[in-house]
Amino acid sequence: MYQADNGSVMPRDVSRRSLGSRLHALGFGRNPVAGANCQRFIDLLKQESRKPVVLVIGGATVGSGAEALYADDGIELIGTDVYASAHTTLVADAHSLPFEDGVFDGVWVQAVLEHVLEPATVVSEIHRVLRRNGVVYAETPFMQQVHERAYDFSRFTQSGHRWLFRRFSEIGAGPVGGPGVALLWSIRYFARALGAGDKLSRLISLPFFWLRFFDSLARGRAVSDAASGHYFLGRRAEQAIPPQAMPKYYERQGAKPVRQWSGKALDLLARRR
Repeated sequence: MYQADNGSVMPRDVSRRSLGSRLHALGFGRNPVAGANCQRFIDLLKQESRKPVVLVIGGATVGSGAEALYADDGIELIGTDVYASAHTTLVADAHSLPFEDGVFDGVWVQAVLEHVLEPATVVSEIHRVLRRNGVVYAETPFMQQVHERAYDFSRFTQSGHRWLFRRFSEIGAGPVGGPGVALLWSIRYFARALGAGDKLSRLISLPFFWLRFFDSLARGRAVSDAASGHYFLGRRAEQAIPPQAMPKYYERQGAKPVRQWSGKALDLLARRR
């Protein structure tokens, strides 16, 4: 079964060389933050371990901007997914990871949490399998339409994403693609709603590729409010941030780099209120 079709319930372009993947890259561009965040993730790992062991959840396909993680011989990667590929070490359900507690230095989960039924359960599993001060990097969509049919369930604001990772101290967080990219998604799916198929809707949205370049001009909290998606980079913590910290967290988005606010700092802000 795996030799025939990777054992997936959906067609998969693991190589990202299909016409649809090429049109998507041409219209939507590359991930604007993952490359730099991936290098930062690697640097943080190597500060703690000479040979970090990293779990990649949803790793059957190499995520956009994650190439450096796969190319680094100093990192041992364990890739899991619900279908097999050359990058899949084992097929596993992220809701119940088949690993002992505290065995990984880092976890990379990119464009995955929207496709699981219970994101909080998966994040709890990530917390469990990470070592003390282990590092996690996640990217999850916000202003994107359904893109994996029956296997697409959740979207998160930046605050909602932070609360999902409330048992982690924050190193960095922010938008992945701004309102320009989000508008491109809407144009494509507007065409689909009027009857255009998947390939035709990609072609229809292609002439509007220039909208994504306006994202570099966008500023302030409104960028996160209208972002295509959000990322979170953090460390495993022993205590969760308190609910009272979340309004302050939202107010700080755009005012200062969010990465300056750790779980401890947010806890202090909540107490002052």
